[in-house]
Amino acid sequence: MGLWMYWCKQDANIDLVNVISKRGLMKLAKKRPGATEELTEWYKTARRADWTRPEDVRKRFASADQIGDVLVFDICHNDYRLITTVDCPTKRIFVKALPSHKEYDRKEWMKWAKH
Repeated sequence: MGLWMYWCKQDANIDLVNVISKRGLMKLAKKRPGATEELTEWYKTARRADWTRPEDVRKRFASADQIGDVLVFDICHNDYRLITTVDCPTKRIFVKALPSHKEYDRKEWMKWAKH
């Protein structure tokens, strides 16, 4: 099946993705003490990734969760959550937010998790 079959039912041949805007990711990192190094590593890994299903992501990021259309990564031992979405037709991962654990619990990020 294609990348994240739950999201990409119309396009079953997607097998590579591109992370959009390292600059935007680093802008978020500046607001989160200690997150820059881990986010840089996440970026490098995601950019080279050949993920075709959730299990592929979890091989590298065991705590990654899919919630609706959102893919959530724990950053800095769960101090932060990297909120991303995948655009299947363009094979891109969009970074949406980097809330603290407390901010994540407020669920404001759920606006991107539509089903």
